[in-house]
Amino acid sequence: MLGERLRAARHARFVGRAAEKTLFQSALESPEFPFFVLYIWGPGGVGKTTLLQEFRLICEQHDITAYYVDTRNVEPSSESFTSALRLAMSVSSEQSVRDTLASLPRCVLLFDTYETLEPLDDWIREEFLTHLPENTLVVLAGRHAPSPAWRSDSGWQSLMHTLSLRNLAANDSVEYLLRRSVPPDQHKAVLGFTHGHPLALSLVADVFTQRPDIHFQPESVPDVVQTLLAQFAQKVPGPAHRAALEACSMVRLMTVPLLSEMLALGDEANAMFGWLHGLSFMESGSEGIFPHDLAREALATDVHWRNPEWYAELHSRARNYYFNQVQQTTGALQQRILFDYIYLHRDNPFIRPFFEWKTGGNIISDSMKAQDISILKTMVAQLEGDEAARLASYWFSRQPESVTVLRDAKLRPLGFFMTLALHQTTATDAEVDPAVRACMNFLNAQAPLRANENAILFRFWMSKDDYQQVSPVQSVIFVNMVRQYLAPGLAYSFLPCTDADFWMPAFTYVDLQRILQADFTVGSQTFGVYGHDWRVRPPIAWLEYMGEREVAGVNNAAPPKPAEQVIVLSEPDFESAVQDALRDYTRPVMLRNNPLLRSRLIAEKTRNSQQESERIAALRTLLREAAEVLQQSTRETKFYRPLYHTYLQPAATQEQAAELLDLPFSSYRRHLKNGITRVVEILWAQEIGGLEAWK
Repeated sequence: MLGERLRAARHARFVGRAAEKTLFQSALESPEFPFFVLYIWGPGGVGKTTLLQEFRLICEQHDITAYYVDTRNVEPSSESFTSALRLAMSVSSEQSVRDTLASLPRCVLLFDTYETLEPLDDWIREEFLTHLPENTLVVLAGRHAPSPAWRSDSGWQSLMHTLSLRNLAANDSVEYLLRRSVPPDQHKAVLGFTHGHPLALSLVADVFTQRPDIHFQPESVPDVVQTLLAQFAQKVPGPAHRAALEACSMVRLMTVPLLSEMLALGDEANAMFGWLHGLSFMESGSEGIFPHDLAREALATDVHWRNPEWYAELHSRARNYYFNQVQQTTGALQQRILFDYIYLHRDNPFIRPFFEWKTGGNIISDSMKAQDISILKTMVAQLEGDEAARLASYWFSRQPESVTVLRDAKLRPLGFFMTLALHQTTATDAEVDPAVRACMNFLNAQAPLRANENAILFRFWMSKDDYQQVSPVQSVIFVNMVRQYLAPGLAYSFLPCTDADFWMPAFTYVDLQRILQADFTVGSQTFGVYGHDWRVRPPIAWLEYMGEREVAGVNNAAPPKPAEQVIVLSEPDFESAVQDALRDYTRPVMLRNNPLLRSRLIAEKTRNSQQESERIAALRTLLREAAEVLQQSTRETKFYRPLYHTYLQPAATQEQAAELLDLPFSSYRRHLKNGITRVVEILWAQEIGGLEAWK
């Protein structure tokens, strides 16, 4: 019969689910059923129906009667439900379902698409199931987890077994692709999109059946994406809910504040978040909710292909949220937000291969303890040699605070990195370590540090298992490095690596320049060095520019366009520029040639805006705010008043300003000079990244 051939064909393509099949088979083979309800749940397309068909085959092999009911077309009423079951069992209305089941040695009832019967859930649990004979095992398969009423009932807790069905394991997915004759060289791309989701694997395999020579990319098969979306996003209430799904697909974790920011929802954000949380393909953690991998891929691919402008807008809103949060947080929370920020770049082909995107919170960043030193020295010796280990030991004693250790849940070191403060090193340090010598020679010749500016060298960075290759530890190290970039006063950073060519595409894309002059050799190993001048493209402007480059579709390893030329002013030149800017405060047109407009100070405040008017406005705001700081101190208020009447709201002449203040002209001039000096100090502290002048 055709039906038998169809079942045989389905079985021939069935892979995986060994644990689920073993559980079901062991229940059938037990003298008494260990449970009477097997509740299977999982998102659309994950293979629930296929698994139920396998269960039917297992029942046949054990000579046990099994009845299958697909409830998708059954009205959620007791009468319709009973009628559908009678039809499946071929039982007339005059016959008793219970008596028919009781007459069998054993029986299995398989109910598919159970989510359609949610309005009937209480009746099924309290009436239908309780009247079944004990020789009957019931399998319920649907998209949603058991309701709280199931989980809170102590009786059902002992009589029911729940099974959350997830995607296929990687080896099972590969086996399926081989059975479907998908070329092995396409497996990686297919698995990267499908994540082992059975329906997605089947749909992609169908594509290869029709087009064997295709080079698989999700964007090239929009029909596949749309089919998956139909499975994941059934019965979306409206456009706002669809937008919430699309927003969720772009970020690593969705929270109520982030959802409110991305969709401008206001008080409605909580209700929308609750709706998202209840979806079958959403998972939740302690920090937020997120879609299953394939649902994320399908939604993000669809919105990027269908509405690129909206995709760019969502990306921008998420980026702005993280941008603000990064500046307001520190420590582990800042590290998590930075990882979320970097996650927005996961689809970039020149970033994605160099980051472990599933890095979770199980890697702990910690300071170095005394008991770590011998472990870290051994790690360096094994990975870089004895001479490198000797240098590591030297720096462990000289700058122990520069070491960050990455630990597992049991606090065992998984790797570490060292952030040497180059501006604190001595001539002796440079003689001892060729890395410090090379970097300091470069700085002194090419990018001298100004007073109170800092430079750092990531002297060592490694995972004990993967050294400097892509790994979860390496990814956490990179996130921590970005945190270091945000430190006040940073002017330059250096990042050496043993395989400079391997990292070049990613480092070039993120505006780290290859600095051949800073390369160095330790033992038999030569290290290639990358660096960045943070005065030219400051950290905040750098983060913003990377995001803008992403949504603009710059998906190549070409260097970013040069930053607007930032002038690195000496302290005397900076002071002179501030004095000129104060003099021209009320004449914005005269500020057009002030060198402060091309300083790091303004570049960071305007995110490298090309609009001259924005830069001038930012400069005037900074001058006013710096002057107003003096009002916060009773000792310095007397300096603010001459500034106000001379520059911010100037009198016609300085003599008239002195009269307004009721001060002798000599006292007025002295107070004005002190006020200018304090404004210069405050702005200089911002220019080099310090905050002391604001205190």
